[in-house]
Amino acid sequence: MAGLTGHSAGRLKPVPPALHLLDSVPSTQDRLHELAAQGAPGGTAVLAAEQTEGRGRRGRPWASPRGGLWLSVLCRPDAALAIELLSLRVALAVARAIEARVPAVAIRLKWPNDLMLDDRKLGGILCEARWQGDRPAWVAVGIGLNLGNPIPRELADQAVSLAGYAPQLTPESLAPDLVTAVLAAGEPARALSPAEVTSFAERDWLRGRRIREPEAGTAEGISPDGLLGIRRDDGTLALVRSGTVVIRET
Repeated sequence: MAGLTGHSAGRLKPVPPALHLLDSVPSTQDRLHELAAQGAPGGTAVLAAEQTEGRGRRGRPWASPRGGLWLSVLCRPDAALAIELLSLRVALAVARAIEARVPAVAIRLKWPNDLMLDDRKLGGILCEARWQGDRPAWVAVGIGLNLGNPIPRELADQAVSLAGYAPQLTPESLAPDLVTAVLAAGEPARALSPAEVTSFAERDWLRGRRIREPEAGTAEGISPDGLLGIRRDDGTLALVRSGTVVIRET
């Protein structure tokens, strides 16, 4: 694992103390958890050129080759935080931050944590908390974004990169904007505000689509508690807190 000191072979170049820029690490999330356990303050972030053991939700492997943006940001909430809503809030904030830098794109959101562009996956959000009693001691917010990394040919119809829209954008130039977005989204709140629900609805990639899992039916948006509404074929409404969405192809 690359270290963080000035003489470390893993350091690419000098950076502000709160943003640790590394070459290759197994996981930026794991490195950030280590820093948090050592007392790192909120706002500390780890950006790696590549991850060799990157992960997504439910521990699934997340390919993280060079050229992409692999970033983890430390939040230290001073009050109870609605963890289940944090990935939605971060996704909204990150979408706005990307569009501010690349006005030609329109980012949509796929519940619960995916960033979509032109009906393909651009990136994802991963929030991992470490608890102290009934409140989080800290939350590591991971962002994986296809930026300049090549998309494998076999995934070209499923994944997309920002390189075709903003070839000048680099992980180092975009990361500070995303750190700011994450910290703003990490303010404690118990439910999504009407404005947040509306903002999500405007970007909701799933709304109106037929899905097979986690419930069969038609996606109808999210509730203020961050639950996904699915209208079953019998007309009843299911509210789903978690799960993997599988689109019904026919």
